[in-house]
Amino acid sequence: MSRRKRVYTKPERRDPRYDSHLVAKLIAKVMEKGKKSLAERIVYAAIERANEGSDAVDPLEILNRAVENAKPRVEVKSRRVGGATYQVPLEVSLDRQESLAMRWVVNAARSRRGTPMHIALSNEIKDAATNQGSVVRKRDETHKMAQANRAFAHFRW
Repeated sequence: MSRRKRVYTKPERRDPRYDSHLVAKLIAKVMEKGKKSLAERIVYAAIERANEGSDAVDPLEILNRAVENAKPRVEVKSRRVGGATYQVPLEVSLDRQESLAMRWVVNAARSRRGTPMHIALSNEIKDAATNQGSVVRKRDETHKMAQANRAFAHFRW
């Protein structure tokens, strides 16, 4: 019997401009202290800026590509077995992949000091869409860690 509570999924929200659940999740990740209108302005400006110069018909194409490139397929979790702690590689669920990718994009944008948030966010989205930047590097590090610890894969349960 599990010690954890049952996880109830909330109905997915969509943003008003693009009617996309991905943009709504990004707005929620960018939002601080409940200032949703400010977060919406930042995200919409970043999407428009990221699409400048591209001939894509869909304005969300570059965002979708960026999130797809940043998604980790496997990660490591600590498991305690007989007094020793092992880093056990586990496959990541689709919801968690999306959540981690967006969290990494937003945190990388926040760590770019000296630039406005919408510019930093658009640059991170562009970098991730072209398989470059700190977000893709973080995904690769996560994959390398899981690859290095695949000997402990039999500890997953």
